[in-house]
Amino acid sequence: MLDGVVLLWFVLTAMAVLFVAIDIRTTPETPVLKWGFVLVTAYTGMFGAFLYVLGCREPLPGLHEQYTSSRWRQALGSTMHCVAGDGVGILVGAVVAGALQLSGWREVILEYVLGFAIGWMIFQALFMRDMVGGSYPRSLTSTFIPELLSMNLLMAGMVPTMMLLKMRVASTSPATPVFWFVMSMALLVGSILSYPMNWWLVSYHLKHGMLTVRPTAAVAHVHRAPAAVPAPSPEMQSIDMGRKPTPRPPVPVMTLLSFAALGAGLSIAWLFGSM
Repeated sequence: MLDGVVLLWFVLTAMAVLFVAIDIRTTPETPVLKWGFVLVTAYTGMFGAFLYVLGCREPLPGLHEQYTSSRWRQALGSTMHCVAGDGVGILVGAVVAGALQLSGWREVILEYVLGFAIGWMIFQALFMRDMVGGSYPRSLTSTFIPELLSMNLLMAGMVPTMMLLKMRVASTSPATPVFWFVMSMALLVGSILSYPMNWWLVSYHLKHGMLTVRPTAAVAHVHRAPAAVPAPSPEMQSIDMGRKPTPRPPVPVMTLLSFAALGAGLSIAWLFGSM
């Protein structure tokens, strides 16, 4: 039974990744988020493809900016960026842990460290440094806390899911399809749990959401096209004037909540899983 489910999962995942990888080439999104959606689809199969179509794919030419401006789509873009980068490090950590026969706390610590390091230092600070004037050190500083909060919620969902599933399968070796199926399910649950935190981060402009990148000619064409442009909200007006809304709850409180969620996830894994 499990073998059939795993086989179906990977067949559907291969189809989903192929679709997203081809279709997203014409979507006017930033390269890092294009890669992000491809990676997340590789992690979560048809769910990732569904989220790409519903949240990022341009419905009609020239509408990407307006289509992705809603808060939930902005939060989705932030979540996809986080999961894509952190997921690479987490999967590398899981493979290394399997090769070294690490388990329990040692495996979780390795996955957390590698996931956070790759997500923060590469996918966030390096790839998005242009948003802070091209300075990598400044980008490292500005992305550290947002990445930490998002990573904590991602791992809070991943760890108990991963440990509970590992108890119910015959083998968790990286050489087996079941291992990758377990990691996919864990990343899927972690993505869902990290979404509310990314909503909060985007709401107070601590992380970016969806972005639109168009060639100059395309931008000129879009601006010439007659369209009703909604008036900017007070929140957006404050951004234009260089001000950011004050986070509520404050960042220190959300940081403590993120560690509390991580602790709860670890506790569940310890009580009911194989930690």
